[in-house]
Amino acid sequence: MEDQQKPGSAGKSSSQLNIELSEDIAEGEYANLVMIAHSPEEFILDFIRVVPGVRKARVKSRIIITPQHAKRLLRALTDNVERYERAHGPIDERAPADQPIQFGGGNVGEA
Repeated sequence: MEDQQKPGSAGKSSSQLNIELSEDIAEGEYANLVMIAHSPEEFILDFIRVVPGVRKARVKSRIIITPQHAKRLLRALTDNVERYERAHGPIDERAPADQPIQFGGGNVGEA
């Protein structure tokens, strides 16, 4: 018997991952600062919302990923930023505010 595919499903395997997006997660969470830490086993990305004039900021979401996934994320972000800039022009990188950020210590970077 011959396998038949649904229209528009050419090349898709039967083991395709179905990703669910709940309504509350779909709304998203705004962040304007990302602090990044790492160990030999993982990268930790803390997404933070900084409000001008407020001396304290709260981590809105913490995502922990493997080093391999961090590399894939870097490539995906690079590709998407390049496509964005081709469509909308260069992104203006404004200088960060002169507000010192203290965040738990350790090997931490920011984006």
